[in-house]
Amino acid sequence: MTDPLTRVRVILHEPQDPVNIAAVVRAMKNMGLQSLTLVRPAEYDASRIRFVAHDSEDLVAAIRHCDTIEEALEGCVRVAAYTARQRAAKRRVADPRSAAEELVAGTVDGDVALLFGREDRGLDNAALDRAHVVVTIPTTGYASLNLAQAALIAMYELRLAAPEYARARRAPRKDAPPATSEQFERLFTDTERALVAIEFFKSRNEELVLRTVRSLAFRAEPDAREIELLRAMAIEVSRSLERVRARS
Repeated sequence: MTDPLTRVRVILHEPQDPVNIAAVVRAMKNMGLQSLTLVRPAEYDASRIRFVAHDSEDLVAAIRHCDTIEEALEGCVRVAAYTARQRAAKRRVADPRSAAEELVAGTVDGDVALLFGREDRGLDNAALDRAHVVVTIPTTGYASLNLAQAALIAMYELRLAAPEYARARRAPRKDAPPATSEQFERLFTDTERALVAIEFFKSRNEELVLRTVRSLAFRAEPDAREIELLRAMAIEVSRSLERVRARS
């Protein structure tokens, strides 16, 4: 199966700062998107974008340039426009998560698009009229987001909506089996011995303290290697005190 995010177009309408374009490219690389379209961008140097967005030569080389939003959206079956501004028109508004789920589902039928406006004034009404859904990112009263920040949030939600294609987490280099009941009991015995050695129970209820230690250890769920490390610490406390007393 093909990653549905390869059918998502990222469209920047009149971007003014090449650093923002580069940051969007970097976010695309992180999240697995491959298609960037720039509609009437300010003049920029592609080498500067490659410098900011490391290892992104493939995306930079594939950047598409268009003169109109209509051209950029041609063939798209679903369009989500991102804006922080509230408008009078009664457009359908969604949050980034629900919009992402809708877009990923739409890739079954064809290309879908994320549409972002220029840094200083966002998308105008004519551009928003082309969107199936308008997306507003929840913020405080200070709603202005950097273009690349907004794009990253949108793409992150898309990646969450298609998790099976995300990079798999690496397993620990040396996996350890779960700790056994016997290992837990040895830990509790050696911990009690160490606490007695440092006279920890002089002003504390021994039974309650040891019960708390048990509860804490069980909630932490250490594996066999971790529990043996904890036990070694407790044993070393007792042995260190024995050595000190032997020298006295």
